[in-house]
Amino acid sequence: MKTFSAYALVAVSLALSAPVLAQMDHGSMHGGGKSAGAAPMAPAQGADAALVEGLVKKVDKTKGTLTLAHGAMNGMPPMTMVYRVKETSLLDTLAAGQKIRFATDPADGGMTVSRFEWVK
Repeated sequence: MKTFSAYALVAVSLALSAPVLAQMDHGSMHGGGKSAGAAPMAPAQGADAALVEGLVKKVDKTKGTLTLAHGAMNGMPPMTMVYRVKETSLLDTLAAGQKIRFATDPADGGMTVSRFEWVK
């Protein structure tokens, strides 16, 4: 009987805390999307999206993907990640070792590069 009471207490505690957790400002997690020496990150949105600097690590034309090493963005820490590209013809203009600035499409959770420009 004591075991049931403990489980019931935990269940009630979780149920009561869920609305509070859902209303938390998750932007404050991980330092508010900031890393040491970096500017605050804004979510990428359409043509006016803030561009993030990245280094092309790999271009895979058969899969239509681009592997980029990039700094902190959209609440994520710096990492190397594989992205799809909105227009696969753009892959013909890129090569490993190039530096670019890019924006991702928020419609698919930021997994597709929607636009980019070369870093001069």
